[in-house]
Amino acid sequence: MNATMVNERQARMRRTVLHRSVVRLVLAFGALMAGVVLALPALAGNALLMIEEETCPWCQRWDEEIGVVYHKTEEAKRAPLRRADIDAPLPEGITLKSPARFTPTFILLHDGVEVDRIEGYPGEEFFWGLLNEMLDRLPARAPTQEGLS
Repeated sequence: MNATMVNERQARMRRTVLHRSVVRLVLAFGALMAGVVLALPALAGNALLMIEEETCPWCQRWDEEIGVVYHKTEEAKRAPLRRADIDAPLPEGITLKSPARFTPTFILLHDGVEVDRIEGYPGEEFFWGLLNEMLDRLPARAPTQEGLS
């Protein structure tokens, strides 16, 4: 192999390495941006954060009585359910007044900040009443253009 062929081969190898590096960088940036976009809804608007643990019988009872229908309710439209394990770190962007100490604990969030909470599961009838009282404490929505006219 002569010197010209060696130089051409090395140049091709450098271009290949550079190309792969650029592709990796673009993919990593895309993944980072997707993560940011996916994380934003957790911080904006309202959510009902359920702090639970796998062995909690009251969490299981809530799942059986409320969890199977919650996503279909008006309450879920106002505060979609999110879940977190009591032993895991909180999701990014969530600020609580104090740590959850019991399971289940239902924490109403507005833009990632705690508004109010229910500690424990008092049963189906009490849960809906307490949740609606909490939802009434949410900040008023800003008027839309339609509401201004």
